[in-house]
Amino acid sequence: MTNQPQTIHPSPRLQGSLTVPGDKSLSHRAVIFNSVAEGTAVVSHFLAGADCLATLAIMRQLGVQIEQQEAADGSLTLTVHGVGRAGLREAEGVLDAQNSGTTTRLLCGLLAGQPFYSVLIGDPSLSRRPMARVVEPLRVMGAQISGRQSGRLLPLSIVGHRPLQAASYRLPVASAQVKSAILLAGLYAEGENVLSGKVGSRDHSERLLRAMGVSLTSTASLASEDGEIRMVGGASLRAIDVAVPGDFSTAAFWLVAGAIHPNAEISLRGVNLNPTRTGLLDVLREMGAEIVVGNEQEQAGEPVGDLLVRSSRLHGVTVEGAIIPRLIDEVPILALAAACAEGPTTIRDAGEMRVKESDRIAAVSRGLGKLGVQVSELPDGMIISGGAKLRGADLQTYGDHRLAMTFAIAAGLAVGDSTLDDPACVAVSYPSFWQDYAALAGR
Repeated sequence: MTNQPQTIHPSPRLQGSLTVPGDKSLSHRAVIFNSVAEGTAVVSHFLAGADCLATLAIMRQLGVQIEQQEAADGSLTLTVHGVGRAGLREAEGVLDAQNSGTTTRLLCGLLAGQPFYSVLIGDPSLSRRPMARVVEPLRVMGAQISGRQSGRLLPLSIVGHRPLQAASYRLPVASAQVKSAILLAGLYAEGENVLSGKVGSRDHSERLLRAMGVSLTSTASLASEDGEIRMVGGASLRAIDVAVPGDFSTAAFWLVAGAIHPNAEISLRGVNLNPTRTGLLDVLREMGAEIVVGNEQEQAGEPVGDLLVRSSRLHGVTVEGAIIPRLIDEVPILALAAACAEGPTTIRDAGEMRVKESDRIAAVSRGLGKLGVQVSELPDGMIISGGAKLRGADLQTYGDHRLAMTFAIAAGLAVGDSTLDDPACVAVSYPSFWQDYAALAGR
């Protein structure tokens, strides 16, 4: 798939069964944490998307030996030879995170505790994304970090320090990336690290750190963004094998597609059902979506299950408050579900969408508007009038993988053909998206 525009035809049906690619968040963390652990670990079903490959390349630059084999489904099986907490070495060149905010922010935390110099760079889109939210607490812990606009933007140069001061920090925004960066830095701190405030975001780092032998407690709950995390610094990690489950954020596109398409039945196998990630599942059910969960089990410390979705009749809802961090990446595809529902849907408290790979509030509003949907932008969300009859349109992705997949699903439901300007950007998180779409559409 090139970055040439692609014409998308309406899809008369969506039926079939898929195993979605590995969880992007967990793929990043499984490699980073095992790289500084004691021992060797096998990470299977690792997402071979551009973001995760950027993390993989950087850990190799930092001196970690990682072997890889490609599986039949396009995922990777990695053998990570951990170098221990003190075993990373200074890279010979700059560290290129490409388009990956997760790579950048988590590695800021890791590099803050290393006794050497590092430079993190990224592509033009990543270079516009805010980094102060990570840089500020890491500076308080003792790292020397500088960059454009006083360290608010890439490139960033990091002179780490060991040991760091233990964190005592109140998170002003619910961000798993910021939280994880501070926890990674906290591994290199003396004493107990205490994070308070909005800690109720996705908890893959906390689960993995506990599984690797770190003393960590959390009072975070689904009912509130606020809570407290305590972690003892200075611990050595024990390498563990990780079988990465399917990514719920990827499955989300097919859940919505199956619910809003008039002739659909889609089965998704082995999806990560971590409750800090499945806010969209709760909202879709509230809207009336027919979704069945089966074959529930635990994998890599994460709850996993199969999902079956069928054509459903949806109605509008209000989405705000504590559930937003549990579905922040799914807001674009949720907006499409709202466009096809009966009655209005209001989404609030999602201002974080404005500083993702694109300004997703503005971009989703413009794209849905071209498709014939009435959308009113809010500073922190949008109001979507339901019941739209989608019509084909020329759609702009802004190089954002989640927008590309949202608009692709919408185009399959529209009357008339649509054009997507950059279909290849889906490779950031879902390299096989177009093949899977064609399979479900019977093409």
